[in-house]
Amino acid sequence: MGRAHRPTGPRSGWATYEIRATFAAPVPYVFRWCTDYSGEDGRLAGERYARRLLARSRRQVLFEDLEETPRGWVWKRTRVELDPPDHWHADSDGNYRYFCLDYRLRSLPDGNTELTLRGDRRATSLGGRNPPRASLQRELEELWQRLGRSLEREYRASLPASARRSRPPSA
Repeated sequence: MGRAHRPTGPRSGWATYEIRATFAAPVPYVFRWCTDYSGEDGRLAGERYARRLLARSRRQVLFEDLEETPRGWVWKRTRVELDPPDHWHADSDGNYRYFCLDYRLRSLPDGNTELTLRGDRRATSLGGRNPPRASLQRELEELWQRLGRSLEREYRASLPASARRSRPPSA
């Protein structure tokens, strides 16, 4: 599976979007946490899909997600190219949609980390039309808020007790 071909133009069917999220944790921790794909990811995201890891190396992760819905099974296979310490790219092919995603991390002056997610999405014939851009971005922002709470909770738990007391909790 290579990078999905993304035609350009208003009739290409690809929807482009971008979101940002901020985490109260340093870049190295955020990168490791976000790219440590596992079968628990659906639970952390507050979603119902089951994830199966197919392959993992220093620079690449391959996994499949499967979810039963009222409309039938939703399946996707994703290849993630890791580019430490602050970037990764994912291409996802599925029966309802295709995704091409770029993730970038940036250290902020207060020690927090900003994630920028830029993506392109195209629905398949089973998936129907793409949702409106604002709706998709809102859904992804809510997803990353849930993931961010888990990330920050785990980061705080990993700190020595003295550091946990001195670091204010994130909002």
